[in-house]
Amino acid sequence: MSCGDPHETDCSEVLDHLYEYLDREMPDSDCEKFKEHFDECSPCLEKYGLEQEVKKLVKRCCGQDEVPSDLRSKVMGRIELIREAEAAGSAQSGAEFQGEGAGAVPEAGHDQAASRDRSSAQTESSVESAQGRKRFA
Repeated sequence: MSCGDPHETDCSEVLDHLYEYLDREMPDSDCEKFKEHFDECSPCLEKYGLEQEVKKLVKRCCGQDEVPSDLRSKVMGRIELIREAEAAGSAQSGAEFQGEGAGAVPEAGHDQAASRDRSSAQTESSVESAQGRKRFA
């Protein structure tokens, strides 16, 4: 998106980094450039205002949800299992690729994908279960 007018900071750059600006995750010098751009460019200012309102709405509607205390450790445990399985699968695939049954490589990939799918489903189930407990508590 571009308004067609020349600016020191291009509209596409501003919009690509809009959430960094909204979240105050950029250097002050860049923030100042963005403020100047919004002063000059009404389409970008409008987009900024819309995104700011969406962020406020999400915070108001979803910012109060309590996350179960053990959810983070469960998710991190699942991630670690997937990483270990992928690392083991990479080592196994490398050995198979060197002549110990290259035909089995797709099978190993399938096992990894199935493992990831099971882990994802279990994690989603844990999150849904936790959300259900909160709703009916």
